[in-house]
Amino acid sequence: MNTELTEEEMRRALFGEPEVPALVIDTHVQDTAPEIVIAKPTKAVKKNKLSKTFTPRLKVTLRVGNEFEGNMHEIVHEADTLSSLVAEQEATKIAKKKFRFVEVISVKSM
Repeated sequence: MNTELTEEEMRRALFGEPEVPALVIDTHVQDTAPEIVIAKPTKAVKKNKLSKTFTPRLKVTLRVGNEFEGNMHEIVHEADTLSSLVAEQEATKIAKKKFRFVEVISVKSM
């Protein structure tokens, strides 16, 4: 008895007889793309800009001065933001350039 097996015999022993795959018929018809038509570019329509658009504004009132417990002045700063915290910080930063003591009194929407 021959103990040496060929590669084909080993494959058949491990995997069995190879099955012949049934002939697959592709019945799916490819969709044909419509003819490409190149259109001339149209002129872009310019949008009419509004003369003045609404911008959110906050009015920040500050009490400022250069002397401790001395003469204080009230100044008003208008900020273009919705955030009261940002408006307050912006006003304080600008006031600190001229004055030593800055106190925020109020932040109101306009």
